[in-house]
Amino acid sequence: METRTRIVLLMHPMEWKDERCTTGRLACLNLANSEILQGIAFDEHPRVRELIDDPANFPALLYPGKDSIDLNAGGLEEPGLRASLEARRLVVFLVDSTWACSKAILRESPGLLALPRLMFTPREKSRWYIKRQPDPVCLSTLETIHELLLSLEEAGLDAYPDKERLLDVFMRMQAYQAERKAAGSRPRYLGCGKN
Repeated sequence: METRTRIVLLMHPMEWKDERCTTGRLACLNLANSEILQGIAFDEHPRVRELIDDPANFPALLYPGKDSIDLNAGGLEEPGLRASLEARRLVVFLVDSTWACSKAILRESPGLLALPRLMFTPREKSRWYIKRQPDPVCLSTLETIHELLLSLEEAGLDAYPDKERLLDVFMRMQAYQAERKAAGSRPRYLGCGKN
């Protein structure tokens, strides 16, 4: 699926190595304009630098906080922001890891926190039913990307042509793992062998 926004997942090595069937990977398999970069310290990562330094791009970090631009609460109405977003391609960096590992990435990549930060208010609680989330508003990476694209489309900054696609993949992945668990296997690892 094509989107105007480029989605860049910054994946911690533990997530990269141990979780071969992540929702971030599933999302990237379904989005033409997305990629996954693995590491901890991203400030000097060649691909991250290329995306940030390209004047045609508007790089931003999707990370909640008091200084984040809330896509659902009129945050795009700051003077000059909408014009800049419309003139340049939005590149959204997402840290794809556990909360603890995400903090390690941000600690080792302070340049990411210097980027404009985006956030949104989820329209729905997490749809995870095979995994416990620490809070109902904690979303999987795939759900986060889905909500981001909904918010960007609502703001007139992107088109999200197939709104069911990502969620359908997510629900089918969970159904498969639940089916494997019922059959007595270790669903987390079945079919997700090391490449």
